[in-house]
Amino acid sequence: MTDHLFNLHGDVLAAMRRGPKPFAKLAFALSEADEPADTYTGHFRDRLVGSGSGSGSGSGDELTALWHRTLTAWDLTEQADWSTAPARTDARRSDTYDRLGFGGDLRKALDAAVPVFKEPGATVISREFTSWYSRDTAAARAFYWNSYEQTLRRKGWPDAAVSSLDEASHAVVERLSDPTRAEAYGARGLVVGYVQSGKTANFTGVTAKAIDAGYRLVIILGGTLNLLRGQTQRRLDMELIGQENILRGADPADTDALVDVDYQDDEDWPAKFVSHGGRPSTLGSFDIERLTTLNRDYLGLKSGIGALEIGKQDRTKPLHDPMNLHHAAARVMVVKKNKSVLEKLIKDLKRIGPILSEIPALIIDDESDQASVNTTDPKKWEGGTVERKAINGQISQLLGLLPRAQYVGYTATPFANVFVDPGDEEDIFPRDFLISLPRPTGYMGVQDFHDLESEGTAEETHVRGIYEDTGDRLQEALDAFVLTGALKLYRTDHGVPDGAFRHHTMLVHQSVRVRDQAVLALHINSMWHRSAYTGQEGHARLAALLEKDFQRYADEGLPTPASYDELKPYVFNARRLINSGGEPVIIVNGDTDRDYEQPELDFDRTPRVWKILVGGTKLSRGFTVEGLTVTYYRRTTQQADTLMQMGRWFGFRPGYRDLVRLYIGREEPLGKKKTVDLYEAFEAVCRDEETFRTQLTRYAALVDGKPQVTPAQIPPLVSQHLPWLKPAARNKMFNAELVEIRSPGQPIEPAAYPADAEAIGRNTQRWRPLLNALGSAPVTLTNPSDSTSSLSRSFTALTTAISHAELVAILSALEWDRPELFRPHLTYLSQLDGRLARVNDWLVIVPQLSRSNRTEASILGSVPLSLARRSRQAGKAVFGRISGVEHRTSAQRIIDGPGSVDLPISPSTGVMLLYPVVESQNDAETTSAAPHGVADPSKVTMAFTLIPPKSAIDSTRQLLRFQAKDSSHARDVFVATGSS
Repeated sequence: MTDHLFNLHGDVLAAMRRGPKPFAKLAFALSEADEPADTYTGHFRDRLVGSGSGSGSGSGDELTALWHRTLTAWDLTEQADWSTAPARTDARRSDTYDRLGFGGDLRKALDAAVPVFKEPGATVISREFTSWYSRDTAAARAFYWNSYEQTLRRKGWPDAAVSSLDEASHAVVERLSDPTRAEAYGARGLVVGYVQSGKTANFTGVTAKAIDAGYRLVIILGGTLNLLRGQTQRRLDMELIGQENILRGADPADTDALVDVDYQDDEDWPAKFVSHGGRPSTLGSFDIERLTTLNRDYLGLKSGIGALEIGKQDRTKPLHDPMNLHHAAARVMVVKKNKSVLEKLIKDLKRIGPILSEIPALIIDDESDQASVNTTDPKKWEGGTVERKAINGQISQLLGLLPRAQYVGYTATPFANVFVDPGDEEDIFPRDFLISLPRPTGYMGVQDFHDLESEGTAEETHVRGIYEDTGDRLQEALDAFVLTGALKLYRTDHGVPDGAFRHHTMLVHQSVRVRDQAVLALHINSMWHRSAYTGQEGHARLAALLEKDFQRYADEGLPTPASYDELKPYVFNARRLINSGGEPVIIVNGDTDRDYEQPELDFDRTPRVWKILVGGTKLSRGFTVEGLTVTYYRRTTQQADTLMQMGRWFGFRPGYRDLVRLYIGREEPLGKKKTVDLYEAFEAVCRDEETFRTQLTRYAALVDGKPQVTPAQIPPLVSQHLPWLKPAARNKMFNAELVEIRSPGQPIEPAAYPADAEAIGRNTQRWRPLLNALGSAPVTLTNPSDSTSSLSRSFTALTTAISHAELVAILSALEWDRPELFRPHLTYLSQLDGRLARVNDWLVIVPQLSRSNRTEASILGSVPLSLARRSRQAGKAVFGRISGVEHRTSAQRIIDGPGSVDLPISPSTGVMLLYPVVESQNDAETTSAAPHGVADPSKVTMAFTLIPPKSAIDSTRQLLRFQAKDSSHARDVFVATGSS
């Protein structure tokens, strides 16, 4: 393959910036040779077919790699004006070949070398927006994006991953306001990724594209600690801002000029920091000025306010005019979400004056559900004044000072963001767009640890449960850490690149208490020194663990020793690396940045971190624990978003994904009397997250080219699969409205019946069809004897059957003292007509009291029924318990096993216990409500308990669903249809 042929193909593909065009014609036009262009197509085909083609870009063929990159980008382009076929489909690829003019043999060869990438893309819920950021616009000004893209490829990113990032970041930027538009508008958006899945790469891509397009002030809110802020600053400096902007024109050879450069002691400087080949402003682009550095958060502008005053070429025009905008340098800062830091920034901005209204600004909020969300109770707001917590209030001030500021939040746990009031225009509800990023290629996530849909091997492969009868398994976890370290060293010697194993870590997370963590760290240190890794006992344990575990689940594509003797030399080196510095354990906790300024925690500047990290909350959000291989997790929490953020074992594990182990508590105490299964809790949170993403996907498809819904109109998004595990902290759920309670096989017993006589009478009338259908022959229901209870085990009842549609019609018409309490149940029940699941009918059971204290009466012409006496709770409008224990036990037995009673029911039959209730203090008052055996409808509350069949949803677990309240009350009403 000649350089000339490669260069020709490169020139041809460069000319196809907007999409594929006839290849032969372009090749002929661009070729300097006399031979027909078809000859080059033939050479290309022969090269692909002759090389076997299946290896694609991995074969080292640069020409194949070039086409791999281009075809993948065309496959993934969401809005392709040259094809009506959907992205990521064979039809899109076929359109591409048609436009290129490629024949059958070349198509087959390219398909073998570059298979169509069919993994799902980003899911977008969006308002309609004015299109301004086309592919042509993006390509015309792409200095920093092109540089970032090349950086990712040098780091080894696959073509599909780069193209996916390109598409996802494009989807964000095109929904921001045009930085050159005359009138100011600030978009609000939210990007949802997966835990440890590369959200930083996405917002770095968004930053690159945004500043290329004209945004001149970028403020990145990077966590609540310098530890996290510094990680983000270094990442941006290394991959986007680059050497020339860091040096600000200084000569790299001038050692005096480099004294203040913050990366002088960084082993990756300058080799791994992007170079633009010169200062961007001398290359026809513009510079980036950093207003923060690796070790310095925003401290106020030492160089004076001029550092934020952006000069204009034409002072008669505003800064956002293209004449000024595209010549101005961009300012970038990475700041902590810290009250004093943000106060300094706001103070400096206020001093700038009117030009603030001309600056296109972008605020990126990393971990946007942490600190950014307002957590004051709306009930405390008086006179229409909103009280805000410090960080939320400061973000609101920034958005107010910068009317052209776009706000984009990033998080893996969006529940708190979804609960922000859509009607609060000054808050951060994602009113303009909500984008869910796809699961990245190579990402090790939920599916690798939980078999959500079917029986599989995810748990068996990676998860090791800690039960009461297993002991704490801490020694085994330590052994696994040593063994996996040795396996990494072995793999390095057998062809796996050493860079994959630079760091090797174990995370121990058992308590949030600093004192507990100190005790645990001391215990692990003592256990380490007793483990005898250099003696016969230790080697015997490691050999047994290798055989029963790691050899059994080894990745066949990665080197794994056939015996422990082969691995034994590497065990010594692994132990030495872990023990370097004297102790294997680092405690990671505290309330100040000083507590985290440990060299062993600096994964960027420390050559190798091989340690056991014992910590709590600070390690459970945002901070990337590099090389994490073994996790020992036993901490309980009752908040789903907190639990999910602790899943540090999710992430990218190239070369060692088969070595990852999770030791997790399956019977952990929660309170004094309850134990919980943390693995089950994680699975429930994962289901909550998948439900969220699935529902976004459902409403993302355009209808007639327009969005079905805006973010504020989305039906209930946030689910809760475990009753004790709330989606977010209570103070983040003030604005959450419970809109659905799915309870297959679980009792539903509303209690807020009206007290008004007329309303009671109207409700009773609505039950007339069912009352008239009751049979007069009672049946006897018997519960199994139980020596622990003195309750009667048998009772008589009248019964009938009612269709599901008839019952829902009655329930939908009822009046309630507090309708919001029953509405979530009714939402669920209304979907059991086949939309969510199929319930055919309901068995109605009307228990009869014993004759000694029974008052019987006919209600609206029914057969005589026992009247039940109940009272309302003191100081409340609601009744206490409606159903009797023996009645509820019998109904539950029917649901749990329909064959347990001789009644006409099936697995799709629900059970209702129905009680004519008289609110009275004694039998005489009850009797007075039914003179002459005929009940007064206005004095009888028809109360009930419902138990839907277990078939009423795929899972037997209860599910709660929430949505945000809108204080503006101006949101369009949206009725959900179809299955969810």
